[in-house]
Amino acid sequence: MGRRARERGRVKAPPSEYRSAGEEGVLTLRGALTPATRREYAAVLHDQGRSTEDSWQRAVEFLFERLAVRWEIDGVPAEDQRELLGRFRLATQDERRFVRDALREHLAEHFPDVQAP
Repeated sequence: MGRRARERGRVKAPPSEYRSAGEEGVLTLRGALTPATRREYAAVLHDQGRSTEDSWQRAVEFLFERLAVRWEIDGVPAEDQRELLGRFRLATQDERRFVRDALREHLAEHFPDVQAP
């Protein structure tokens, strides 16, 4: 079976949008996490080789990498994975707080079995 045929048979979970309090930002998160990604995330979150704070920060970044589809700030969209990750790494404290809150809400709603950072 070819790649296209496999992709046609997959069920895709719809993405979810989260708006910041000031309405200047919209974050779109993927609606699916594979079992392998869930295991990797758990390992990152509970990494004994890092401090608790470092593990927590890396876990937020890991989830953002895997779930973020689009992030629009002040009308400027970012959709490419590199662009999204770069934008996250340069985010202000308020923008990072918005992303963390959106990730926590998204996990609680769509993935209740996954521990939020």
